[in-house]
Amino acid sequence: MPAHDTSQAFSLPRIGLGTWRMGEDASRRGAEVAAVREALALGYRLVDTAEMYGEGGAESVLGEALAGALRAGDVRRDELVVVSKVYPHNATRRGTPAACTRSLKRLGLERIDLYLLHWRGSVPLAETVGALQDLQARGLVGRWGVSNFDVDDMEELWALEGGADCAANQVYYSLGERGPAHSLLPWLQARGVPLMAYSPIDQGAIARDAPLAARAAELGLTAAQLALAWLAAQPGVVPIPKAVRSAHLRENLAAVERPLDEATRAMLAERYPIPSRKTPLAII
Repeated sequence: MPAHDTSQAFSLPRIGLGTWRMGEDASRRGAEVAAVREALALGYRLVDTAEMYGEGGAESVLGEALAGALRAGDVRRDELVVVSKVYPHNATRRGTPAACTRSLKRLGLERIDLYLLHWRGSVPLAETVGALQDLQARGLVGRWGVSNFDVDDMEELWALEGGADCAANQVYYSLGERGPAHSLLPWLQARGVPLMAYSPIDQGAIARDAPLAARAAELGLTAAQLALAWLAAQPGVVPIPKAVRSAHLRENLAAVERPLDEATRAMLAERYPIPSRKTPLAII
């Protein structure tokens, strides 16, 4: 099959590992590499990064961890989905392949499995799509997608030649930020486009919700696990929490396998309702 064949449906693992804020401090590099290595050994098969994270530092951390894991046989390359993102100001016809080449070098890979436009900037969307399509045709990226795109952005994208080849949209979606559930998530679900949910536990803030924590404890879960289980139960939603501590890596992975009963789902819907009208897409 050609590297750019998109005839097969695109699917993602049920959970991924985020790397935001990694690669920013050299003193933490060893611990960060070890955390990614452990995640891969535990069974994580989706890892998300971006050229913006640590100005390439997170990609370097991930690259070192991947190289070690592949050498050790902890994982096979064909099992992995490696995601990275291009800065909007780099997303020109010439800038996109240059940025992708730099990311590939830092990652130590020949292909990025899913390459996203990090958010919309001043470069015409059609120009960026053309550049992404070219990368896919050359086999440098497996699929391409977007991040921080709301419904109007997605509709504009869909109207472009090749725009419907978009394989994913990564946005801030969590119990504490339910805005995408009003109209964006249904739009994506109707077209079979996965929503990658970043900051799925609200950067840890969800743990401070006492009623949520109490309900989670009744189920033998932490508040963060309950939030992740709720996300992963939604069709087409893939949470990508960042974690460095071993316990959190294990808890997050276990959470997405935990089904929720109707009473718990009803409690969450009441405490964290979908907005009654569309709200601006939250971006952090």
